[in-house]
Amino acid sequence: MTTRRFRQLLNARFAGVLLSAVSMMLAGCATTPQLADATEASLPMRAQIDGVPFHAQREYQCGPASLAMVLNSQGVDVTVDTLIPQVFIPDREGSVQPEMLATTRRHGVIPYVLNNTFDALLTEIAAGHPVVVMQNLSLPAWPMWHYAVAIGYDREAEEMILHSGEEAERIESFRRFDATWTRSDRWAFVALPPGQLPEAIGAYQALDAIASYEQVQGPQAALPAWEALVSRFPTSAMGHFALGNARHVLGDRDGAIEAFRVAVRHDDKLAVAWLNMGLSLQHRGDAEEAHHALSRAAKIPGQWQAKAREALKEH
Repeated sequence: MTTRRFRQLLNARFAGVLLSAVSMMLAGCATTPQLADATEASLPMRAQIDGVPFHAQREYQCGPASLAMVLNSQGVDVTVDTLIPQVFIPDREGSVQPEMLATTRRHGVIPYVLNNTFDALLTEIAAGHPVVVMQNLSLPAWPMWHYAVAIGYDREAEEMILHSGEEAERIESFRRFDATWTRSDRWAFVALPPGQLPEAIGAYQALDAIASYEQVQGPQAALPAWEALVSRFPTSAMGHFALGNARHVLGDRDGAIEAFRVAVRHDDKLAVAWLNMGLSLQHRGDAEEAHHALSRAAKIPGQWQAKAREALKEH
């Protein structure tokens, strides 16, 4: 054995020992995450998602492998090798969150970033949604970033089940998992087809995720997502406004007007909804109602006021 080869093996062995020691330190300092009372009462004691494909994660390629798992679970036929050039950044020896989310959108699925709580993670798993989680397997000053897919949990045993590294259905204690996950600010996302929403999602988070998806895939692809959003959050003025815009682009003028009406019903200061409703009514030939809507928009200070006043002059 050459001196160089011996040193490589020694360094590798030392790194392995150090990583093991660091992991023990993290686990020793961590506490078991606590769930909110409502989550405790509503979640089953254990859950595991069947049928999530497993792809072993080669060095620095845990991002593409994790993404392939969740995309495959949603019926997207894509391989790890196809995803590597889309999300892997050689200079960083890994994948960063924006590329993971952008690549998910390009493959026709909507990524929803969760609200960085243990409650949200377990809630999504119980709903049957595999979750991509980002962990730091080392210390903050010496990060070792890693992506895995959370597919199950056992609250009684306080254990997570993960597709991670080269191990399918890896078992990690809640305490050890949360110690490494917390160091990424508990960053995680689920990937769902348009029309499905995460269980643990707020209206604003959903709006942001669907709007980003629509920019890539267009209003036709995003339409089921907007419809699902207003069904889940019926008082979201911005949700109804976005639905109206999508319908308008797709030629459904009557549907767009109705969505704009609902939007201003829930927020009568939403000038852009009044403006778009007025313009749509103008094109439909409803002069009186159009004038009313444009007048409302013209009275609200902001970036849409001038355009509304101009439309009124042409009315």
